[in-house]
Amino acid sequence: MLKRITLKKIMVTTSALLVLFLVYLMPTENLERMKEEVNYVDTTVMEHDVFLLNQKGYLARAKVQITQEKNKELLAKELLTYLILESSLESKIPSGFKAFLPSETQIKSVGLENGVLKVDFSKELLNIDEKLEEKMVEAITFTLTSIDEVENVILYVDGTILTKLPKTGKYLPSTLNRTIGINKEYDISSYKDVNKVTVYYVDSFNDHFYYVPVTKYVNDSRDKIHIIIDELASNSNYNTNLMSFLNSNTRLLSVSQKEDRLDLVFNSYIFDDMDEKYILEEVLYTICLSVADNYDVEEVSFTVGDQEIYKSVLKTLE
Repeated sequence: MLKRITLKKIMVTTSALLVLFLVYLMPTENLERMKEEVNYVDTTVMEHDVFLLNQKGYLARAKVQITQEKNKELLAKELLTYLILESSLESKIPSGFKAFLPSETQIKSVGLENGVLKVDFSKELLNIDEKLEEKMVEAITFTLTSIDEVENVILYVDGTILTKLPKTGKYLPSTLNRTIGINKEYDISSYKDVNKVTVYYVDSFNDHFYYVPVTKYVNDSRDKIHIIIDELASNSNYNTNLMSFLNSNTRLLSVSQKEDRLDLVFNSYIFDDMDEKYILEEVLYTICLSVADNYDVEEVSFTVGDQEIYKSVLKTLE
């Protein structure tokens, strides 16, 4: 018995030494190739925006996981899959959100050229509930235009451009972008001075904050940024169960646009802590996300007095 155990130890030791000897003899390029292969199969997970229904029936900006190293067409297909009921990715949707496109909807083809993303769906897409058909177009458009390089979207069903909603027959532009609006609200008393402004509010689920865009149609001819700040500083949005953390005494003192940058000057009430000169993250995000959907700029700066407090590059908003 002891002899067998000793023999087994000798064999294990000999095998280990043989493996080490072979690794030592292996050319350096082979080792490097092995490292490259290991790196190649690494599936790093990232996050991306997608617009899904929340518990209150609003389309909201959710974060979903995507795999790295995808071209734009594959990314678009993956994000759209999150919108489809009973899809392979439905179990990965964050709590508090839900897909709502008809189950069995297939994404037949996706193509991107010159900033225009063309998506062809199967006919099952037309089975959408009448109450959700406008939100369907909004969710698809806002989700796809969250992809870098995608500026416009054209929707097809079995090879034919979708030019009207399937149930109500409401006509759609053949080319879609964020100007179509989302979660639309109308507060107009006449057809004069109608302004369309998309404002991002805060909502929460299980103490997790996220952002909800609402496109408002109002009789207000002012510059959109003034409407945005006034809406966020108002208490009226609490009637819709959406929140804003912007102090009601906050005032936008001046605004100027220089090429791709919007400079905003506020009074000190924008601070959550005046001594620390600290602006809440939720305040920064609601303003910056709103600016991104209403202005063709890349940066937003926040100034109080003569001091720039914060500057945001809109493309890096997470």
